Amino acid sequence: MSKDKLWGGRFTQPTDKFVEEFTASINFDKRLYHQDIRGSIAHATMLGKQGIIPAEDVEAIVTGLKSILDEIEAGTFDFSVSLEDIHMNIEARLSERIGDAGKRLHTGRSRNDQVALDIRLYLRDELVEISAYIELLMDSLIYQAEQNLGVMMPGFTHLQTAQPILFSHHMLAYHEMLKRDLGRMEDCLKRTNVLPLGAGALAGTTFPIDREFVAEQLEFPEVTRNSLDSVSDRDFALEFCSASSILMMHLSRFSEELILWSTSEFKFVDLSDSFCTGSSIMPQKKNPDVPELVRGKTGRVYGNLMSLLTVMKSLPLAYNKDMQEDKEPLFDTIDTVKGSLKIFADMVREMKVNPDRMKQAAGAGFSTATDVADYLVRKGLPFRDAHEVVGKSVRYCVENDKDIPELTLEEWKQFSERIEDDIFGFITLEASVNARSATGGTALERVKAEIARAKEGR
Repeated sequence: MSKDKLWGGRFTQPTDKFVEEFTASINFDKRLYHQDIRGSIAHATMLGKQGIIPAEDVEAIVTGLKSILDEIEAGTFDFSVSLEDIHMNIEARLSERIGDAGKRLHTGRSRNDQVALDIRLYLRDELVEISAYIELLMDSLIYQAEQNLGVMMPGFTHLQTAQPILFSHHMLAYHEMLKRDLGRMEDCLKRTNVLPLGAGALAGTTFPIDREFVAEQLEFPEVTRNSLDSVSDRDFALEFCSASSILMMHLSRFSEELILWSTSEFKFVDLSDSFCTGSSIMPQKKNPDVPELVRGKTGRVYGNLMSLLTVMKSLPLAYNKDMQEDKEPLFDTIDTVKGSLKIFADMVREMKVNPDRMKQAAGAGFSTATDVADYLVRKGLPFRDAHEVVGKSVRYCVENDKDIPELTLEEWKQFSERIEDDIFGFITLEASVNARSATGGTALERVKAEIARAKEGR
């Protein structure tokens, strides 16, 4: 393949070798080869339809591009740093294969709108795949919720035992988060799925191109409306990195809980050996490496968002070479999110729950204290007064090493004469859980309804 610069006519000296390597992007943007070829075929087809280049040149270009695609996928294509990027590598190889016809491909376009097209095509495909991975994890959460219906656990605030809840309810909380993540990815797809090709370098083109025809060929529902914005916009990539940061934050929160729950102190869950490792020195250890790594990788996704925001923050219109720095953070975010989702979906599905230990923990820490307060309100006591009564009873329990269900009616009576023997029907774990039957609550029947709703995809 010829290594001569396709833009070299203006220059009288060759590019310094280190500058050539420093400015090249082929080492990371070569993953755009499929999108670049697809976009070029659509562009060439349009040029022929509009009579801008001869039909025989279009045929030669399309045939040549398809053969280059075969070369790349067979691993025989020679990528050259001196040709800078995937666009120039493919165009140079095309001209080498078919001659002057290949040199006509770039008529009516610039690398600026070409790369904008390639990134949108690439991200569009990845958004569809990432959305499918999110749905896989959502299915794993529903599976765990169904498999463990009725299993009670402590709900926490401030990492302190607060109230008893169903484990299924906890799983469905993450399902809700992922549903929002899925919505953000779908929204991002709408703004990514717009054709920028035809904007030229920044001002459009003098050739009578048909952008709507290209959009139809590439399955874009609409075209961009301003050439300056078309080549300088990376909002879609920023939006994806932002949505990915929120998604990874959710996975990191879940990771933290799985790490805690799998400790010998909690013993709530057992992660499959497939997702854990041992210690090099302590033979008893089973380390939750996968959730720890996902928790750690969240930071790099945040960093990618900040990197791209910083690249874009001071750029004047239109294209600037700084924007070459958009690809590595975008690609890394895509790879990290896909990997994290895939491994999480498998890990969550294979996770084993310890219902006895969860229920034991749910009954500790005065978890039904709020139910006592609600009981007193039903007996006519204002809530703030009821709150004070229960606070005193909890203090009594602490001082006497007792828990709420262990108090006798006589002991209860010293805090309020309104308390009768029916209180014992309100302070069991089952009663506490099932009393919370309003929409969004943790009652068993409510959770069953929410599982059905989640399975219907609403």
